[in-house]
Order: sequence, then structure tokens, then C-alpha cells
Amino acid sequence: RTATEEFMVLVLIATTATAFTGTPLQLTRSSAATASRSGSSSLVMRERACDLLGKTANRKARVVTFSHKRIHKVQQVNLQWKRFYSDDLGRQVRLRLSTKGIKTVNKYGSIDAAAKKFGVDLAKY
Repeated sequence: RTATEEFMVLVLIATTATAFTGTPLQLTRSSAATASRSGSSSLVMRERACDLLGKTANRKARVVTFSHKRIHKVQQVNLQWKRFYSDDLGRQVRLRLSTKGIKTVNKYGSIDAAAKKFGVDLAKY
């Protein structure tokens, strides 16, 4: 071997030795780190429906113009975020209710009674 070949081998050994002195690379990411880096959140797209009554949009509504044309439109449900205290769970639950659903809860006296009547599991909320 020549002196330059030996020098190149020494440089190669020195660079590979110092390259691996830091922390090792992570090849697999945890799901929490992946979600925070990709910009996605834990929020899930939900249907525009009442959590208690299940009311959805009226897609058969029509507007009748002056010339008597019938134009189809969508009448959305009037949904409101509402917090109720659940005695059964001992905590507050946050539901997306229609205004009729809010009236129904007031009629039954508590969110627990209304959820029992309509078969809704409040532990999910």
C-alpha cells in the first residue's frame, strides 16, 4: 500500500467512528409523534346530526321562485354544543344537540333521563 491509500483508510475509519457517536436514528415513529408532525389532530369529522335525537338535514326542501321554478336546497339542523352535568357519570358531558334535543332534555329534567329514554350512552361523550 502507498501512503495515500493508508491515509484514506484512516480518514474513512475516523469519519465512520465519529458518525455513530450521537443518538441512533429512530426508524419507527410513535403514533403521537406522527400525528403532531403531520399536522393532523385527534379530531374526527362528524356527521351533522343531533347526538340525542339523531335528527339530520332535510335534503328534500324546495324553494319556489317567482317564475315557479322549483330549486332544491338543504335545510340543516340547528345544532348547538351544550354541556350538561350527568349525575350517573359524576361529570359534565358535552353534546352536539339540536334545539329540539335541548327542549327534550329540559322536558325530561336531566340529560340522564333523556339519554336513557333514547338509548344514548353518555360515557362516550
